[in-house]
Amino acid sequence: MVSTEQSCWFIRKVICWRAVASIAWAVLLLPPITLVFVIISKFSFLHPVQTISCLYLLTSASGIFSFILLCGVILIVGFLHLEYYTIPMIACSKIALLGQLLHPRQFINSLVHCFMGVIVAWCCAVTMGLRYETLGYPCTESDDSHPQMCLNEYHLILLLAGAFVGFSHSLLGVIYNMNYVSFHTVQQYKYLRFKRCLPLVVKCSATQALYSVRNYIVMYLFLYIPRAWICKTLNLHLDSVHPLDSIAGLLDLSLLYHLWSSATFLLLTWNITLLLFRIFVTELQVYSFPVQSSFTEDSHQCLPKVLTEKFLALQDLALLSQHSPSRRCEVFSLSQPGHPHNWNAISKECLSLLTDLTQRLVAYHDTVATNGRAKSLSTSGTEDLMSPRPVFLMKTPASVFARSVAGTPQSPLTSLFTPDLDSPFASPALRRLTAPVDQCSPWYGTVQSPHIMRRAPKLWSTSTDSQVNGSPTPSPSSVPSPKQEPSKPSFLAQFLQNRKEQVKNFLAKRVLIMYLFNKLPEASSQALFADSQAHIWALELSYLVQASFSEDQFGVVQTTLPSILSCMLVLQEAVDRHFKLPHASSKPVRSTSSMGDSTYKTLRFALRATLKTAIYRITTTFGDHLAVQISAEHRKRLQQFLEYKE
Repeated sequence: MVSTEQSCWFIRKVICWRAVASIAWAVLLLPPITLVFVIISKFSFLHPVQTISCLYLLTSASGIFSFILLCGVILIVGFLHLEYYTIPMIACSKIALLGQLLHPRQFINSLVHCFMGVIVAWCCAVTMGLRYETLGYPCTESDDSHPQMCLNEYHLILLLAGAFVGFSHSLLGVIYNMNYVSFHTVQQYKYLRFKRCLPLVVKCSATQALYSVRNYIVMYLFLYIPRAWICKTLNLHLDSVHPLDSIAGLLDLSLLYHLWSSATFLLLTWNITLLLFRIFVTELQVYSFPVQSSFTEDSHQCLPKVLTEKFLALQDLALLSQHSPSRRCEVFSLSQPGHPHNWNAISKECLSLLTDLTQRLVAYHDTVATNGRAKSLSTSGTEDLMSPRPVFLMKTPASVFARSVAGTPQSPLTSLFTPDLDSPFASPALRRLTAPVDQCSPWYGTVQSPHIMRRAPKLWSTSTDSQVNGSPTPSPSSVPSPKQEPSKPSFLAQFLQNRKEQVKNFLAKRVLIMYLFNKLPEASSQALFADSQAHIWALELSYLVQASFSEDQFGVVQTTLPSILSCMLVLQEAVDRHFKLPHASSKPVRSTSSMGDSTYKTLRFALRATLKTAIYRITTTFGDHLAVQISAEHRKRLQQFLEYKE
């Protein structure tokens, strides 16, 4: 796992500077956006010249103060993007999604967005002027000639609309995974990408503002607004002549138009800040991670050290493998005293990522095969003794750029598929897959197929000594085994278990409970492949294997070629099994009505295509020269690739 020094170096020199650049550009774009908002909010068909003359409001004292407040809001929004960006959090049920929305961290985020919405709405009210400018206005009672200050409900409804839009925007960010940062396959310049995405951002902002205003009007009409408490707190009087909590009061086209334009301005500034953050953070590296360093103090910045912890490093590896012959020579070179440390480190980290995904898929298949129930102790005990155990331990990136540090507890907003092995609800198969490997075991240093795992007791029941001496294998019946008396549960434990089953059966018959706890279609599959962009780049290791056919002078790749092919074939077998499950092979429809990036929903298809292409790339390059020590099953599968039958 990455150390504190490594993580701080990467965040300080790469991520933070990119986030600052995106915020600076968002602030620079704020004046033209504000100018367009003033023109739209004050436009009149009958007096178009008067609309242009109202632009002097931007240079007034209130206009300058409003612009300073808007700049502060942009800074806070940019900081929240930097703090909350992550891989997509897939809720597999309605109750899981509700838990994400009610999480304390998310609740604080929603309150901050609500407060910022009020500030932006106040700036819009001051900019529009007229009846929206102040919260109080002078009025005269019918029986009193002295002027008094009454509550301006037009200003109040605009402020509450800003709070509602900000709060709903925060909730929609969780539902649609707006904090997800994806890497595009085809890289573009920042200006071209911004120009291409700007119309979509304007469309999404206007559409979301329209739905938010509709929901807000319904809420304002039917929910109680404490006007009396507000008037008493601010020492204002309530004007009962023009109430807005009625259908006639809310059916004011001018009011609805100004509410929609203000909400669009709010969402447009925030969405542009989000778009700029995505563009700058996912930009290609202006510098490359060095393959090896001449100085010890800079070794933590080398590519093998940061490979599995940072997506930009994996992206750099993919570019290195395809387009950089000079850097490939550094990977294939020998270190002192003649060992391929660079290649071993890079290949080990890539294979570790691929093995991790294979383990997750196998564990998920075991859970599906048992209908979500844990296996019996006798079955799990036999598998623990006889089943193969992969060499690499689980190492899942905690976030898109691995901002979590070793020893730091993972946040629920950043950890996607990191199971708690100490939990009593953890699967025995998952504990078996993550257990360390015994060096005396015949499985040490090998990666086998999940099908061979199930046949392990039959294939590997012969010991090494008996094979050498030629002695027959003793039958299982001749081996004495100690009889174990089954422990009978106590009366209290049995009573509690029966009550638990009764409660579960009772709740299972309730429609609302089943609606909340039922699994969403495709959610489990999307959650398994949510961080598969890292695995897709790890599969680009095949480009290095392909280049080694002509560039590897010392043959360093040949030593690990069997393990690379075995790892890819096992992963392909697990992926093929997964796509046979219900809802795994159906492609979801991409939504363009929100700022949420839905590319994570199709990552499993991209991974399957990249995996098959990587194997074909190796087999096509080596052809008949591909003589590796692999199992018979893998050799048969590899022959199908050589004959182009896959």
